[in-house]
Amino acid sequence: MQSPGRILVFQTAFTGDVVLTLPLIQALHAHLPNVVIDVVVIPGPDRVIANHPAINNIISYDKKGKERGLAAAWLLVQRLRQANYDVAIIPHRSLRSATICYLTEIPHRIGFSTNAGRFLLTDVVKYEKESHEIVRNLNLLRPLGIAVQSKELPRLYPSRDDSRAVDDLLCKYSSINRENMIAVAPGSVWATKRWLSERYVGLCTKLADEGFSIALIGGKEDLQLGDAIESSVKSGLAVNAMGKLTVLQSAALIGRCKLAVTNDSSPMHLAVAMRTPVIAIFGATVPEFGFGPLGEHDEVVQTLGLKCRPCAIHGSNNCPIKTFDCMKNIQVENVLEKVHAILSKLNAVVNPERSVRKDSYGEGSSLVSSHSV
Repeated sequence: MQSPGRILVFQTAFTGDVVLTLPLIQALHAHLPNVVIDVVVIPGPDRVIANHPAINNIISYDKKGKERGLAAAWLLVQRLRQANYDVAIIPHRSLRSATICYLTEIPHRIGFSTNAGRFLLTDVVKYEKESHEIVRNLNLLRPLGIAVQSKELPRLYPSRDDSRAVDDLLCKYSSINRENMIAVAPGSVWATKRWLSERYVGLCTKLADEGFSIALIGGKEDLQLGDAIESSVKSGLAVNAMGKLTVLQSAALIGRCKLAVTNDSSPMHLAVAMRTPVIAIFGATVPEFGFGPLGEHDEVVQTLGLKCRPCAIHGSNNCPIKTFDCMKNIQVENVLEKVHAILSKLNAVVNPERSVRKDSYGEGSSLVSSHSV
């Protein structure tokens, strides 16, 4: 294959999946700095990758919007044809993604062996189930002769306006200690991926009692829980950012925190991308699916030894066996122990990535460790 001039990355999955595609884009840009890299994403994730220096153009494809279906797909095909891409890299494994790139007449189309439209691809890369999603995505660069040996973590780039939006929000909470904040993201699209609400309330109460300020991360759908946490902790020590910030602004806020506590959800990936140590609580899903955090000080808390676990690839709305032991067995003390352990490590070792600038973007270097319950 000749050196390409224009490359399209097609990833129309959720925010977390798009963030995990960034290492591929970063590595591609590092190896081919003069290549134009455009990215197709859906609305929502298009905003989280804004300002990324490796991306030339972000193309928003609203496949579930007013002009959904064949009409929207054909409009996108016509637009992409005009760009004359040499290569399409397709981490998304749907038939629709492969079909659109095929109809766009891009000569080289690289995707996974598990892609439902793999017969429309010119280069099929084995999907390694045992690998992390970042590594799997990086493997898509092999047909281009690019082999990434070192760890590559995603990076996000909140703008100055994003930073000002965070400042404006924090100014409304005069009692918080901006140098001693912990981000807490208790939400998830799937109920079986959410640690118990009362446990999050208990954790935040204990953290506030220890003198930490809490930054509550989430969408409008999490407001009720956010209000419950805010009313339970010491007055003025919880910043309720739920539904008040964009995703990239939320990432900027997470980047100012000492660490983050999240479920297996997109804020976990935002924390990794902002180099904020994260404690990820896993219930129905497991890190072995390839979506766990990979930062240097990141930790996973989960219940091991359950025959029913994992019960779903993406989680579900109800526990299939009605016990929900995977989450119920995780106590506040289990998570609090990890908080103290991470903070102790951070206090013992000066981390230049986070001590020079709160929004610095260095590389992590170690794998996930687990807390067994």
